[in-house]
Amino acid sequence: MTSIIYRPIGIIHTPFTAPENMPIQNAGAAGETGTIDLFPAFITGLEDLDGFSHLILLYHLHEVTRYSLKVIPFMDTLEHGIFSTRAPVRPNPIGMTIVKLISRDGCRITITGVDMLDNTPLLDIKPYLPRFDAFNDARIGWYEGKTGNCESKRSDNRFI
Repeated sequence: MTSIIYRPIGIIHTPFTAPENMPIQNAGAAGETGTIDLFPAFITGLEDLDGFSHLILLYHLHEVTRYSLKVIPFMDTLEHGIFSTRAPVRPNPIGMTIVKLISRDGCRITITGVDMLDNTPLLDIKPYLPRFDAFNDARIGWYEGKTGNCESKRSDNRFI
């Protein structure tokens, strides 16, 4: 297979400069505010974005230096295949987070619910659409019955 090359469309700025004490999922980042500085070449693509309350961000996990096909996720003590988890140590370190759109001023977008490191390269923005993005009959596999603290913060670098 040939290489696939993505180029960032902007940079995500957050209060988190290291993985320690960074929210593990955006459920634990409800009050965490950040900004996106979209590169000016893409400003036309922001047209009509203001009408959405939430956005799906796809980004490059730029501090991840390795991958593992089996991990022990933060909500469990058992090892699972990487593709059944949200651990960042993936063959293609792509992150995804749903954030709340607060405001937009030119190329700067203010958001809340950030759970990524500062200076994260942004790959794409998509509007969150409950009709298409939420499934009431979804099954959640090994996560079923887990009652761990979704508001946990990272306490180590084991996934970097």
